[in-house]
Amino acid sequence: MNKSLTFSTYFNDWLYSPSGYYTQYNPIGKEGDFYTSVSTSSFFGGTIGKRIVDSISSGFLPIDSTIVEIGAHHGYLLADIIQFIYTLKPELLQTLNFAIVERQEHLKQHQMKYFKDSFGDAINLVHYQDVKEVILDNAYVVANEIFDAFECELIYTNKNGTRQQAVVTEHKISFVECTDIYLNEMCDKYSIQKGEIALGYEEFAQTLCKNIKNFELLSFDYGEKYARNDFSARVYHNHKVFPLFDENLKLEEHYKKSDITYDVNFSHLMDCFKEQNCQQIEFKTQLKTLVEFGIHELLLILRENADENSYLKETQKVKTLLDPVGMGERFKAIIVRK
Repeated sequence: MNKSLTFSTYFNDWLYSPSGYYTQYNPIGKEGDFYTSVSTSSFFGGTIGKRIVDSISSGFLPIDSTIVEIGAHHGYLLADIIQFIYTLKPELLQTLNFAIVERQEHLKQHQMKYFKDSFGDAINLVHYQDVKEVILDNAYVVANEIFDAFECELIYTNKNGTRQQAVVTEHKISFVECTDIYLNEMCDKYSIQKGEIALGYEEFAQTLCKNIKNFELLSFDYGEKYARNDFSARVYHNHKVFPLFDENLKLEEHYKKSDITYDVNFSHLMDCFKEQNCQQIEFKTQLKTLVEFGIHELLLILRENADENSYLKETQKVKTLLDPVGMGERFKAIIVRK
């Protein structure tokens, strides 16, 4: 790499090029670089499963809707959702459809094997290469931790008031004057002096709203409702976090070998769906969302049907999901209905 790249190109190559981090089968959880809510407890997916059952019971979705997960990695989340739907209302598995949007062929193979091992022939799983291929009448769309993996640009306003954007040369970040119209508009709209501007949210929202007549989208991610006006971009490696501008971080050592991410500006994301005339848009913490969706009701079912030791173990895992000084507040949810 001897030529200057925009940060978004560098970010995209890091994660999605043929040898990129996400094109490899990297484990998540204890053996990987980071934990997610999915790897913490199956009750995370179970609570989403309950939300889907309730959405059907209330009449918002019909019984033949498609459950779509975007960016499923191992497929554990969708499998947990299916397992809890079976527990709560097993007859729905005869009518619901299940799909994963996954562009990486080797991940598709892992997902299909996992579903075959878990459900045999009881579940028919359909794969889409791109969200643009998902054309449906009714769907429940789950997109866990994907919006912090959209490519982004880094913006910085210097002491002279000149707005600059990052470029990367031989894994070294520097800043040049920002002349991009879109980036300047986003900075003005969200009062961003310093931080990340995600690319692709508008196209994603437009595609989803155009292709699916009736849906609920649920996504959890790191981030805040408003731009934090600081750099949040960071690298995860072996459960250690390295801020992007940490003087001890050597990007070349982590390039394509560790995860790179940033905080989501949820106002930007929500505005993209508002522009598509989606009026039912909610922003909440993970704690509030999971409690409102009924995670404690699921624990009561477990308590009635399992031994005390199993119940107590799962309760501790759920506490991690809801911890107000950890996952419960750090992760936020966006819920969109069209």
